[in-house]
Amino acid sequence: MKEDNVLYQIRTLENIIIRNFVCDSDIEFKKLPKLTQTQMQIMSYILDHNEEIYQRDLEKVLNLRRATVSGVLQTMEKNGLIVRVINEMDARSKKIILSEDAKKLFSLKKKKFYEIERKITNNISKEELNNFLIIIKKMKNNLKDN
Repeated sequence: MKEDNVLYQIRTLENIIIRNFVCDSDIEFKKLPKLTQTQMQIMSYILDHNEEIYQRDLEKVLNLRRATVSGVLQTMEKNGLIVRVINEMDARSKKIILSEDAKKLFSLKKKKFYEIERKITNNISKEELNNFLIIIKKMKNNLKDN
């Protein structure tokens, strides 16, 4: 039965989360560019790390392919969320810098993220949540081994 399938449940949960996160009905979000989950992860990583960030760093940290990160960064650059600056030491690599608009947008979206986090964990005990996180980590490790 499809409903008993772990992958089906994970995928449908992810779809619901993304729908809640991306489909903002709030007036304050209507005029802002829509952010994907990956864009939020990139912005979070850049904000959390004061050192210079390059595409290869994001590929490694987010466990994404080069083409995926490249496409996301192109979209972010087109939308004015990032600027890529050529590295003086190596012209082949470009430092990624968040724009001020991206920082403001991230701040707004971060609030939305925590709101969804509270909703999704509502009525779940700390023990249940801890067990869930342990299981998710084990599943990720199982896939890394292959």
